[in-house]
Amino acid sequence: MPLFEYSGFDGRGRKVSGSIEAAGRAAVLRKLKEEGIHPTDLREESRAGRRRGLAWPGRGARVSTVALAAATRQLATLLGGGLALSEALSSVAAQIEHPILGKTLVRVREKVIQGESLHAALAESDRGFPPLFINMVEVGENSGTLDQVLQQLADFLEEQARMKARIRAALAYPVLMALVGSGVLAFLFTFVVPKVTRMLEDLEQALPWPTLLLIKSSDFMAAYWWLALAVLVAGGFFFRRWYRSPGGRMQLDRLSLRLALVGKLNLQIQTARLARTLGTLLQSGVPLLKALDIVKNLLANRVLRTAIEETSTAVREGEGLAGPLQRSGVFPPMLAQMAAVGEQSGQLEGMLFKVAEAYEHQVDLTLNSLLSLLEPIMILVMGSAVGFIVIAILLPIFQASQGLG
Repeated sequence: MPLFEYSGFDGRGRKVSGSIEAAGRAAVLRKLKEEGIHPTDLREESRAGRRRGLAWPGRGARVSTVALAAATRQLATLLGGGLALSEALSSVAAQIEHPILGKTLVRVREKVIQGESLHAALAESDRGFPPLFINMVEVGENSGTLDQVLQQLADFLEEQARMKARIRAALAYPVLMALVGSGVLAFLFTFVVPKVTRMLEDLEQALPWPTLLLIKSSDFMAAYWWLALAVLVAGGFFFRRWYRSPGGRMQLDRLSLRLALVGKLNLQIQTARLARTLGTLLQSGVPLLKALDIVKNLLANRVLRTAIEETSTAVREGEGLAGPLQRSGVFPPMLAQMAAVGEQSGQLEGMLFKVAEAYEHQVDLTLNSLLSLLEPIMILVMGSAVGFIVIAILLPIFQASQGLG
């Protein structure tokens, strides 16, 4: 159906605006009249403009965590203040800065007005809201505590966004340094070294091996750069095929957990995500088995996902959470120990939150340790490469000056 943009005033004289899907202008005006809105401007969005405005991947695409957290916080606040769900959705859609999410909420509101529940409308949306979000909203609607559940969701999403931001900020400097260093080396080999090597060859004297190696490397890169590029592309293609196979993905995920420093960091990140997500779901009233099924799909590592599947099977057969986690042998012992304490004390979600906080703190410490090692290593590698080029160029010049003397 066509999408219409409108602006006008509601029954209280407040300025409102938004979008409505309807069969035509008459249907839009009828809907607005039913809602007590007096439009001052109404126009149909063109198909081209609609494509530009909704330039988002198809079903399954994820809403930005930061934008979703902001919208969730606003919606929770409005509902807590006693506003009706349809009015709260309309207000958030009009105020949210993310245009695509705003239009998505308008469509969700239309379905809510037609009688659908909020979680069903979110599940039918083509924006692909996370299963965790939809399930927690469903629990909140069923228990009559939607505003409180949305507050918990906003806290969870904001913490996830903060953690991602910390990781990106920590990796920004080494990535930038690697790019700059690679660019400097490419410039030297492409423009500087060929000119200098031609001058050195004109000296008509025996060149030292560092200089010969530099000349051969430069000549090879100049003549066969396309071959190196083809090898990289082919290698990337076959690696991607292997990685997408079940066996290849499992082997790589297992290796990513065994690497000395990176494996430890990866396990800490995944454990913190698991503990915080599971704690948030349980705190909101989601049953343990359903929470484990949701958490399983949030883990990127297949080894950890398989361990959660086995844990879910054991829980379904009547076991607690701590025993299967400990038997899996892949998660840190602290997770199973704190889960056991939580089950005995009846405060499982509280213990899971403590585990999440502990490992999020460990992630920060591990990132700082890795960066303290990575930065001098990168400086040493780049300095060695540039130093080799300089020595290879200067050695024959020194030899020629000694011969003249």
